[in-house]
Amino acid sequence: MTAWAGYIELILEGAVVTIKLTLMGSVLALVVAFIAGLGRLSRFFAVRALATAYIEFFRGTSIFVQLFWVYFVLPLFGITLTPLQAGVLGLGLNVGAYAAEVVRGAVQSIGKEQYEACTALNLGRWQGMRHVILPQAFLVMLPTFGNNAIELLKATSIVSLISLADLTFQAQVVRSQTGNTMVPFTTILVIYFALAMLITWGIRRLERRLSRGLDGVRA
Repeated sequence: MTAWAGYIELILEGAVVTIKLTLMGSVLALVVAFIAGLGRLSRFFAVRALATAYIEFFRGTSIFVQLFWVYFVLPLFGITLTPLQAGVLGLGLNVGAYAAEVVRGAVQSIGKEQYEACTALNLGRWQGMRHVILPQAFLVMLPTFGNNAIELLKATSIVSLISLADLTFQAQVVRSQTGNTMVPFTTILVIYFALAMLITWGIRRLERRLSRGLDGVRA
């Protein structure tokens, strides 16, 4: 029992790393998603082309290759990252590319009358976007953002390939030391599921809270 208590502690330490990756990766993905998603809607061709190139590249290539490129190839150009930094960067940029299309689609889904209201209020393009369009679009984005965050959570398991001691890495350590596969991998299966449910709960709660504040705007 004492030995297994130590192994469970290892797995919990891995859970902390996985949570850090998920939180920091999600923040990066969110920032990148808004920049690239709104870039797709820019009036300037160069901005649209750059945003499109980023989105299509990261959606069209393997996240495994992206992570290895960030961790093993960037040092050849003088940019050396820790495993945690590489994991956050790789996951954030990959998921951000998918989330960028969510931003673009949500903004375009807002009714024409809302844009006309911005004009009637003499709001500039970005003023209207900030105060009228984005608050409504963000509510549309939330459910898919939640799915993206869960996908990012599940994708954190790949960072074990660059020796970052996340949940999957620690489960492999326990398996190699005990010869037992079922206990460590069942444990992390439950932890991944619990974290995913926590994300779902948080997104739904935020969605309900924001929807109450926008009822008057939609009316």
